Amino acid sequence: MADSGEAVTPGIAARSDEGSASVLSRGVVLLFAVACGAAVANVYFSQPLLVTMGHDLAMSPALVGSVVTLTQVGYALGLFFLVPLGDVADRRRLIVAHLLLLVVALAVVAAAHTAAVLLAGMAMVGLLAVVTQTLVAFAASLAPAAERGRVVGLVTSGVVTGILLARTASGLLADLAGWRSVYLSSASLTALLALVLYRVLPRRSGAQPAPLGYGQLLRSTITLFARERLLRLRALLCLLAFAAFSTLWSSIALPLSEAPYFLSHSAIGALGLIGAAGALAATAAGRLNDRGLSRWTTGIALALLLVAWLPLYFTRSSLWALVVGVILLDLAVQAVHVTNQTLIYALHPDAGSRLIGGYMVFYSIGSATGAIAATSLYTVGGWNAVCALGAAFSCLGLVLWAFTRHGIPDPAAKVTSRSEDRHPSGG
Repeated sequence: MADSGEAVTPGIAARSDEGSASVLSRGVVLLFAVACGAAVANVYFSQPLLVTMGHDLAMSPALVGSVVTLTQVGYALGLFFLVPLGDVADRRRLIVAHLLLLVVALAVVAAAHTAAVLLAGMAMVGLLAVVTQTLVAFAASLAPAAERGRVVGLVTSGVVTGILLARTASGLLADLAGWRSVYLSSASLTALLALVLYRVLPRRSGAQPAPLGYGQLLRSTITLFARERLLRLRALLCLLAFAAFSTLWSSIALPLSEAPYFLSHSAIGALGLIGAAGALAATAAGRLNDRGLSRWTTGIALALLLVAWLPLYFTRSSLWALVVGVILLDLAVQAVHVTNQTLIYALHPDAGSRLIGGYMVFYSIGSATGAIAATSLYTVGGWNAVCALGAAFSCLGLVLWAFTRHGIPDPAAKVTSRSEDRHPSGG
C-alpha cells in the first residue's frame, strides 16, 4: 500500500521526519521558544510605560492609549496579511526577513521624539510581531509526527512566557535606563536571534508548499468565516473577552502611578507575573474541553470575567483587591481563549492556520478597542468609569453566550459522545 496509492505523500513525510531528527534537537526547539517569546513580548512592552511615554512626548492620556491600540491594529493586519505567507513561501527566509524588519521598527520606536513617529513605529512593531505564528507553524512542520505535540507545546510555552514577562522586564529596564532602553534592548536581542535562526534553521522543510496562491489563502479565510457560524460566534466572544482584558492592562498604570501609590515601572510591571495563574486556567480548560464540557467552561469563565470587576473597582483603596481581580480576570480570559481555539480547530483541522489567524484578528480588534476606550474614559471619568467599561464588555460576552449556547453544536461534545457510544459503559 505504501508503495502504490500513497507513494508520494508518505515519501515526503518520511524524508521530513528524517530531516527533523537532525535539525530539531532539544536546543533548536528551545531556540524556537525563545524567539517566539521575544517576538510576542514586543506587543506588551508598552503597557507599564504609557505614563512615562506620554510625559516624555507631551501626549494626552487618550493619545497615549493609541500606543497600545495601534500596536494591536498592526498585529491584526499582520495576522491576516503576513501569517498566510508561511504556507506559500520559504519559512526560514520569511522568519529572518520579518525579524530584521522588526529590528528596524524597534529602533524607530526607541529613537522617536514625536508622537507621530512613536505611533507609526508601534504599528510596525505589531505588524511584524506576528512572526511568532510563523515560528510555531515552522516548528510543527519540522517535528516528527510522533513528537509534534510535545514540540508545539514547548514552543507555545515560549509565547506564554514572553507575554507574562514582557511587562515585568520593560518595567525593570525603564526604571534602570529609561523607556527607550526597553526597545533598544529588544532590537539588539531580535537582531541576534535573526542571525542565529539564519544559521540554525533548515533551508527548507520536507513539507510541500500549499497549492493555494496568496490571494486564494486570504479569500479562503473570509469564506470560512462566512460559512461557519461557530467560528463567527467564537470570534465575537474572543473580541469581547480581550476588550475586557485590554481595558484593565492598558489603563492600570494610570491609577497606580498616581496617589496614593506612586508605584515605579518595575512594580507596575510585576503585576504581569500574577497572570501566571492564567496558565493554570488554560490547562484546566483544555481538560474540560476534552471531556465535551466546552459550553459550560465558556459560560463559567465569562461569569468569572464579569465578577472580576468587583474587586478591581476597589483598586484605589486596596492593592490586594487589585491582585484578586487580576487573577480572576486572567483565569477567565485564558479559559475562554483556550476553549475557543479548541472548538475552532475541530471545525477544519486542515485549515488550522487560516482559522486561527482569522480568529486572532478579532483578538487584536478587541484589544485595540479596550485600550483606546479605557484610556479615553479614564481622562473624563477616572478608574470607576474604566471598571464600568470592562464590566460592560464582560456582560456582553456572557449575554451572547447565554442566548447562543444551545443554538450551535459543540464539536468536542460530539467527539466525546461518539467515543462513549463505542465504549458504553463500565467506565
